[in-house]
Amino acid sequence: MSKIYKNCQSCGMPLKKDPKGGATNADGSISKMYCSYCFEDGKFLQPDWTASQMQELSKGKLKEMGFPGFLAGFFSKGIPKLERWKR
Repeated sequence: MSKIYKNCQSCGMPLKKDPKGGATNADGSISKMYCSYCFEDGKFLQPDWTASQMQELSKGKLKEMGFPGFLAGFFSKGIPKLERWKR
């Protein structure tokens, strides 16, 4: 049985907040690991990115949503520990 993730394993966004309900795998099924902002049709939308680039994007999006800078930094701090970046 595959592991169930609550957050995207690329950007850390809660999967329940994904407007599309999750990303799609190559076979068209819904991904249980990634959100639709990071992964689509079995491929990463930013395949060459590093964890620190994802942290910067994430921090910026959180600030746009009204999160204070210290919270945005706190929420994006764990991105390098997510499954995508462990390789």
